Amino acid sequence: MQYRRLYQTGGSYFITLVTRQRKPLLTQTENIRALRTAVATVKAKHQFTIEAIVVLPDHIHCLLSMPVDDADYSMRIRLIKRKLTVQTGILNLWQHRFWEHLIRDHQDYAAHFDYIHYNPVKHGLVKQVKDWSYSSFHKYQSLNIYPADWGNITPDIPGCIGNE
Repeated sequence: MQYRRLYQTGGSYFITLVTRQRKPLLTQTENIRALRTAVATVKAKHQFTIEAIVVLPDHIHCLLSMPVDDADYSMRIRLIKRKLTVQTGILNLWQHRFWEHLIRDHQDYAAHFDYIHYNPVKHGLVKQVKDWSYSSFHKYQSLNIYPADWGNITPDIPGCIGNE
């Protein structure tokens, strides 16, 4: 089966990475540390911006923005997955592929941004978004983009988002 991905220079993408057989390995302290190192190492060589991220026990969602002259997000994801696998020593850490969605406009961006931050509540890991440590929500709350109690009422996120 051949997969076709959309590549747009300077594009923003909603990315989902899932562990093999959905094993809950990602939020262990040493694996979070290894993930941060893997991302920083890849970013140092291949520019990109993580606009939003949430790390759950068995998957990661992020909004990734590419530089204006580059569209190869697949290479960056592949390198991050490989580096994290090597650093953790966990063979078969990842499902073979990942899911991506090219962000179409500001409304699409905002909906995916909210979906990422609300995801720990959606999965029943916490009752309040602010209680999940492995999320960029805290950065945006400190910048007054989100109030501390955001997500106490389920946000209006289109049902088509997150059906990965």
